[in-house]
Amino acid sequence: MYAHLEDCIADLEKNGHLIRIKEEVDPYLEMAAIHLKVYEAGGPALLFEKVKGSKFQAVSNLFGTLERSKFIFRHTWQDAENIIALRNDPVKALKQPFKTAGNGLAAFKALPLKKSGLPADFREISISDLPLIQHWPMDGGAFVTLPQVYSEDPEKPGIMNSNLGMYRVQLTGNDYETDKEIGLHYQIHRGIGIHQDKANKQGAPLKVSIFVGGPPAHTLSAVMPLPEGLSEMTFAGLLAGRRFRYSYAEGYCVSHDADFVITGEIHPGETKPEGPFGDHLGYYSLTHPFPVLRVHKVYARENAIWPFTVVGRPPQEDTSFGELIHELTGDAIKQEIPGVKEVHAVDAAGVHPLLFAIGSERYTPYQQVKQPAEILTLANRVLGTGQLSLAKYLFMTAEDKQPLDTHKEKDFLAYILERIDLRRDIHFYTNTTIDTLDYSGTGLNTGSKVLFAAYGDKKRDLCTEVPTALTELSPFGEAQLVMPGVVAMRGPAFETYEKASLELEHLCGAIAGKGALPSCPMIVLCDDSEFLSADFANFLWATFTRSNPSHDIYGVNSAYEYKHWACDNVIIDARVKPHQAPPLVPDPEVEKNIRRLFAPGASLGGVLKG
Repeated sequence: MYAHLEDCIADLEKNGHLIRIKEEVDPYLEMAAIHLKVYEAGGPALLFEKVKGSKFQAVSNLFGTLERSKFIFRHTWQDAENIIALRNDPVKALKQPFKTAGNGLAAFKALPLKKSGLPADFREISISDLPLIQHWPMDGGAFVTLPQVYSEDPEKPGIMNSNLGMYRVQLTGNDYETDKEIGLHYQIHRGIGIHQDKANKQGAPLKVSIFVGGPPAHTLSAVMPLPEGLSEMTFAGLLAGRRFRYSYAEGYCVSHDADFVITGEIHPGETKPEGPFGDHLGYYSLTHPFPVLRVHKVYARENAIWPFTVVGRPPQEDTSFGELIHELTGDAIKQEIPGVKEVHAVDAAGVHPLLFAIGSERYTPYQQVKQPAEILTLANRVLGTGQLSLAKYLFMTAEDKQPLDTHKEKDFLAYILERIDLRRDIHFYTNTTIDTLDYSGTGLNTGSKVLFAAYGDKKRDLCTEVPTALTELSPFGEAQLVMPGVVAMRGPAFETYEKASLELEHLCGAIAGKGALPSCPMIVLCDDSEFLSADFANFLWATFTRSNPSHDIYGVNSAYEYKHWACDNVIIDARVKPHQAPPLVPDPEVEKNIRRLFAPGASLGGVLKG
């Protein structure tokens, strides 16, 4: 149990989970580049002792492996797991009152503890005193990547009606007045967005506190999808094994356990450009107006340490975060949506763009032909639930004669492709919302969704080599097998949707002219078929982050049948579009400069094996 981040770092170091970097490192690109290399190698947490331009140390890769994360929470993991299970299944408490009584007591002991005044070791500092870490070359400035953003309901103030969320915070750059303004990036339906909307209606500013550091449990609590009625502040105390300690200073909530606290106000209607920022889809999220926080005061505790992570094309540290959350929440989705057995947000595709799901088909006994029925209803629930509503592609089935696992991604997709009726089982949702960070759509937060639902007996054997019909189709070439049933083809560079429509009409007609091709239900048109087929993760990333279902899905012999779109083979146009954000590319000079830290005798010598 850690009172502060410093205690966690000491524990990790003692047990061989952390390395100190003693050389001075530049927060402009270098720290992020070092982190990325060590994370990719499955390496330890990193304590940067000398951050250029700041007196504060910084730490990264704390949650870089599931093993290390579970080590951090080893003393409180079971209690937290039990409380979540109890909240997800309250009937269990009625059936086993004595067994679950201790869990309720654990939650009660974790209630936040109000203190008076500020901690004695807190000192007032400025934003410019912080480690101002810029992660990618085109980022708009320095960002906080592990913030705990705290706000209270203006209509029902108090810590038990608060929200603790992890929203992007831009510290420098753009039009922000240095030390006086910072940017907050969040969506209006998130907890803080609801609070801001209420404050706007009152014509009052919203007071916000940003906690950075403290026990790792507080960081995890800011991203946990908790059951209704379990507050982030209570969960933070439960997982930390120590009540969340706080007080109020000039009307702002201050965490006594945090390493840093930034306080300020969001005033109605005040926005400034925020971004760009290298994001979890593997591209830059571009500059858009978002709320600006007028900085009130910034505090740092004695020996404060700045935690950070780096966001980029998966897998990254937030992948391990996701695994940790999945371990803790367990079967929560089954309670949330009865009939759904499993939902897997595919990390390699940037999490939000692609979902694999398993539902139930209890109508089957009454059908003469096995086909999707109940899973169509369940799919609507999935696409309307929390963060899952950001998805663009949902592949869903139900178990029939064999158990399925959505985490065996290639096998799961093959199972669906073997069974899908392409003239019946594709369902579009057009002109709807997608992830704000996804630029494949028609505008900010706008795009489309598609459901591929399959159930029943196997309909086809999938091709295990490129069919002859997909060769010699100039100007489309270099056909490569991605996996059974999926072929990638290179096309000319995308120019406009009008031209793309003509190109795809030509391609569909050319394929249709060669005869039926049932063994290849999915064809992906791309800029580099060799890249797409070289690794399954490349296919998942490029295909599902670079396409908007309504605009980029075409079909061989496509037609509308009773207002339902049908085809014989699906073609997804996954070429890069001019309006899409640029991908994240490391700076080659920085990559060269950081080699000094991995040389024999340097702090990280031997960390990159091989």
